[in-house]
Amino acid sequence: MKWSSKDISQYVQAREYIDTVVLPLIPINFKENIQTLASQGEYITILSYELERQFKGRIILMPSYSYPEDLTEEQKIAHLHALSLHMKESGVKHVFLLTSDSTWIQHEQQLEGKLIWLPAIPMQDMEEKYQQKIIQDQMNQLLPMFIQKWQN
Repeated sequence: MKWSSKDISQYVQAREYIDTVVLPLIPINFKENIQTLASQGEYITILSYELERQFKGRIILMPSYSYPEDLTEEQKIAHLHALSLHMKESGVKHVFLLTSDSTWIQHEQQLEGKLIWLPAIPMQDMEEKYQQKIIQDQMNQLLPMFIQKWQN
């Protein structure tokens, strides 16, 4: 399910079965590294949509949490912590944080959710069949992570 009025009305009716949120974390910076950050964001967005498609009816795909890359670590953690805490207090059992921003790795223990860091693969110049293969390979690694978390 996506964060849309149609899907959320279904969520409200079946809330007890939908206990997982996927929150893409996407840094932005219009001064430096704009192409790299856009590529990272594109990759995480594609993976997020594929996760939502695979687990439709079990997860909610949130809009991307975009943040200025130059925020302090404390600011990033505080904002994300407040958002994750709100979701958990609202009945969400599992929050998956999906990102290509490696700065989150060192703060994983402070996060209210399961961090999944994936190195971004630049796909903008790749043929579609190769893009699909990469996404499918990544899904083969991600899907068991979700299933394992649900079983624990």
